[in-house]
Amino acid sequence: MGHNNGTEVTEFILLGFAGQHKFWHILFMVFLVTYAATLLGNVGMILLIKSHSSLHTPMYFPLQHLAFVDLCYASAITPKMLQNFLCNKQSISFTGCLVQLLVYGTFVTSDCYILAAMAVDRYVAICNPLHYPTVMSRRRCIQLLLGSYFMGFLNASVNTGFTFSLNFCKSNAINHFFCDVPPILALSCSSIHVNIMVLTVFVGFNLTFTVLVIIFSYTCILAAILRISSAAGRKKAFSTCASHLTAVTIFYGTLLYMYVHHGTNRSQEQEKVASVFYGIIIPMSNPLIYSLRNQDVIKALKHIETKNF
Repeated sequence: MGHNNGTEVTEFILLGFAGQHKFWHILFMVFLVTYAATLLGNVGMILLIKSHSSLHTPMYFPLQHLAFVDLCYASAITPKMLQNFLCNKQSISFTGCLVQLLVYGTFVTSDCYILAAMAVDRYVAICNPLHYPTVMSRRRCIQLLLGSYFMGFLNASVNTGFTFSLNFCKSNAINHFFCDVPPILALSCSSIHVNIMVLTVFVGFNLTFTVLVIIFSYTCILAAILRISSAAGRKKAFSTCASHLTAVTIFYGTLLYMYVHHGTNRSQEQEKVASVFYGIIIPMSNPLIYSLRNQDVIKALKHIETKNF
């Protein structure tokens, strides 16, 4: 990676949070416990769905992959952040930064599409229940998931390729706690107009497309629920969507805030907080949301508990 002065970047410094050195031990313990809960919750969700026959349905097949994706993108950034809390030099190699951005971007984008696929699943289950087994066959679920992973890798590989094709001569200090595109672009001495355009187009398309799919699905679901005559039927239909709708609201609300508010020093610190929320807190909270608000998962947990004790 050439520079105007002939030097070469071999590593980046992750600045993390302003003033984090004063509270590093507290932050380290908080993020360590959070990451441990993320590992336990998502691995537990995957194993629960695999081991319990009542959850071997099209509805829970995407949930299993959502847990896997949450686990992957949290693992892309959290271990390195924890390591840097313990080191005087909070650095990451050039290659490590590239890989981190590629892995993180792939699975965060895949998360968007899997959430959209789950919205479609609930739309078919509530609006076309008689055709649900045919429409949401295992083959169709696999196609949707493969498409989600493909779109995630496409988005991440294009943005990572464009980002690391730049020359870096201003600094090697990234004003973030992990490698993300906007703070890396701020270090470039090359023109970044094309990079910004590519980032805007890809992120804008992925967010817009998945949000529209979710909005359309839930608009049809709401209309179908309102047509149900019995209160018990409406409650049952709503409970089918409650956990997914909660996860979607938290995830997209934070992600949209992240990419809409940026530019000033104040907003950079706010973006870091937002990144902690959707990059670390949400992967931990999703298993809780789907466990506490899903009757099938609760029954499966109780069955395992009864069987073991």
